[in-house]
Amino acid sequence: MSDEPKFLRLTVELTVEVLDMDALQAAALAEIRHPDADLTDEERTEQAELVSADDSGASALQWLIEPDHVLALVDHITEIEPREAVLGVEPSEGPSEEEEEEHDHV
Repeated sequence: MSDEPKFLRLTVELTVEVLDMDALQAAALAEIRHPDADLTDEERTEQAELVSADDSGASALQWLIEPDHVLALVDHITEIEPREAVLGVEPSEGPSEEEEEEHDHV
């Protein structure tokens, strides 16, 4: 076996349904306004405006999920070392037929 490092990229796609847009945005705004958020006043204002103006909820959800949360998927695997986690949230038309079939079998 080679001494060259080996890397694998894990891709996870999750579709969620927004049940309460106002509550989702309020939770995100609370995170943005939290004193521990590493933001300037200008950045807080800008992010709050983005969350409030985004009627898809994607901007709000992105504030509520830390990329490091994804690392919990592999924390129990001792044979690997997680190196980075990146999170992207975008609007969706809903679950694909394939996703609905998979969910039905769970």
